[in-house]
Amino acid sequence: MRFFVYLTLLIGLTALHIGTLPSALAQSNLEVDGRRLNETMSAMKTFGGTPEGGSIRVAYSDSNKAALEYLDGLMREAGLATHIDAAGNLVGRREGNSNNLAPIVTGSHIDTVPNGGHYDGIVGVMSAIEVARTLHEQSVSLRHPVEFVVWSNEEGGKTGSRAVAGAVKSAEFALPSLGERSLGEGMQFLGGDPAALESVRRNKGDIAAYLELHIEQGAILDRKNIAIGVVEGIVGIRRWNVTVDGFANHAGTTPMDQRSDALYTAARFVTLVRDSITEIPGTQVGTVGRIEAFPGAPNVVPGQATMSLEIRDLSMDKVGLLFDRIARASEILAKETGAKISFVQFYESMAAPTNEAIRKIIEGSTESLGLSYQRMPSGAGHDAQSLGTICPIGMIFVPSRDGTSHAPSEFTSPQQITDGANVLLRTLLGVDAQMDND
Repeated sequence: MRFFVYLTLLIGLTALHIGTLPSALAQSNLEVDGRRLNETMSAMKTFGGTPEGGSIRVAYSDSNKAALEYLDGLMREAGLATHIDAAGNLVGRREGNSNNLAPIVTGSHIDTVPNGGHYDGIVGVMSAIEVARTLHEQSVSLRHPVEFVVWSNEEGGKTGSRAVAGAVKSAEFALPSLGERSLGEGMQFLGGDPAALESVRRNKGDIAAYLELHIEQGAILDRKNIAIGVVEGIVGIRRWNVTVDGFANHAGTTPMDQRSDALYTAARFVTLVRDSITEIPGTQVGTVGRIEAFPGAPNVVPGQATMSLEIRDLSMDKVGLLFDRIARASEILAKETGAKISFVQFYESMAAPTNEAIRKIIEGSTESLGLSYQRMPSGAGHDAQSLGTICPIGMIFVPSRDGTSHAPSEFTSPQQITDGANVLLRTLLGVDAQMDND
């Protein structure tokens, strides 16, 4: 029955070119070795692991480099030809049997935030390598080449994946990473070459598709007891510095009805943001994450308050619409309180929708394994976001216990990891069967 569902999906998708089915699709029960996969997950804990079960393996650190050497060995055992590219990415390549097809790329990252968890990024890397080992052991013939990539410095700005998309500028080389080395120094430390960064750049058509398995980093799948999240896209983000100018005055002699209190206006602004975001249906989110009052004395009515405003959604148009609503409501608020509210945008990360045909392949792969799934956005940024500017992308989520991430208590069960790896394996086979260079 599983094979019938999977084959029906492959035939039914007319949006993509149908090629010769790989030999793996004749093996309806092809799955990864879950025990071995989770043993390699445990082995990764030795590289910067903490007694609390988390990881301190920031980009370009000694533990980061040692872990890459371990992964290089696993890739070679899987029959991959490996190298460190100029951006410090570890790349393992498996050749296909068609000379004119661009590679399918899959992978994630192993660098962590300081005192982070053991699953963010790592699940995607170890699962991708296990997929490579499975294909190698089963002598599976694929049409496309496949590149299995460990991206560098994801947590510090997605440097490795952005370099492939041509988005890293030389001015960034001097920027600090989360560790002791600058970005340029870190690339060199891992075996890369900042001066040759242009050599890693790919253009549209150079990659057939990019697939990434990742933990959700939220609680939706865990709370609903759903096995797989089919990611609809990675949300776009815009951030503003917000300044409220009131009038500083004596806290004891200024009557309440004569105050232009900047902090009072700022407090009402926080409520205004929440109301503006929630009044429209959808999965959009808005956050005031930082607020400060000046001059900051107990006996002075605050004359100025500064805040941050962040809005995230899958549609950049909707982000713009929401900001416009907030800005209009802020004008009314300012008139009521006698203050002035101004905005300066300082950050933008464009939304990256996933490919609809790949979403359907992920869903068919999940059904073939008898697993539950739902479509959902990614509220966090990922390397797939960088690749989305140059090729079709697909993302698979597995649950995060209690929605915890970037903390030592981050956890995804061995079975959930195995399930995700099997969905990744079958999705890779489906994409290989259907997608040619467009």
